[in-house]
Amino acid sequence: MKIPFTKMHGLGNDFVLVDCRDEAVSRQLAAIGDVSKRLCHRRFGIGADQLLLLYPSDTADFSMRIFNADGSEVEMCGNGIRCFAKYVWDRGLSDKPALSIETMAGIIRPQKAGEMVRVDMGEPVLIPEKIPVRIVQSSKFEVQDPESRTPNPVIDFPLKIGDREFKITCVSMGNPHAVIFVDELDGFDVEGYGSVIERHELFPKRTNVEFVRVVDRKRIRMRVWERGSGETMACGTGASASAVAAVLKGLTERELTVTLTGGDLMIQWNEADNHVYMTGPAVEVFEGRVDLRGK
Repeated sequence: MKIPFTKMHGLGNDFVLVDCRDEAVSRQLAAIGDVSKRLCHRRFGIGADQLLLLYPSDTADFSMRIFNADGSEVEMCGNGIRCFAKYVWDRGLSDKPALSIETMAGIIRPQKAGEMVRVDMGEPVLIPEKIPVRIVQSSKFEVQDPESRTPNPVIDFPLKIGDREFKITCVSMGNPHAVIFVDELDGFDVEGYGSVIERHELFPKRTNVEFVRVVDRKRIRMRVWERGSGETMACGTGASASAVAAVLKGLTERELTVTLTGGDLMIQWNEADNHVYMTGPAVEVFEGRVDLRGK
């Protein structure tokens, strides 16, 4: 059978979404890692950064699974969940203005915000072993006793990559991020450095890497190397992690605009509940059907 799909994007971070509530469709996706690599391929497939799968859930309104272009499964995707929510609303699968979506990162709650989608991304995780990141004591960086109930966040940890030493700030938004502040983004070798940092031994589950320039107290610019997908035009969890890192370093206000290659996201790290809120667009591009038997 041919599998129906929907192509969507959030600020150019693009997705193939498949509704797997039909068991016949779900059975076609048994070897899901291989399917993801094939569908996301930009020459031999539909072309996307990630594959999104919609399932029923016993604990939330729906469940979302996310697979990278390299076939690896990941915990959470900020742009993806906005597209996922738009798909649900546009097809009348739920009339709730706020949804609960089960992910590997927990229950995430997108809600309508005019023409955009606002997502409660939850609390940022700053404890090194929960990000996870293997931080060791060094002469340049003091690590708090891991038995402490409030271990130090990883801020400006020195990491030498090739000819440069970067200072990384590590945050999890349900998935791991290494945020690096730089003086200039235009012409920066995101692929050269990002691909090495992604797989550095510090990160047991690999990591997303954000390169960030502060514009002013209410705006930052960001380019991102996504784990398993390469450089993408936008990353919602990355924008959230970068905003948290900027606040931790005292560089910005708690409410700011993150300008990515594909456009702007509005991020707020709410002091009252410690949750990060992300607001941005979600766009449907086209629908189609694909035969998974073809080579």
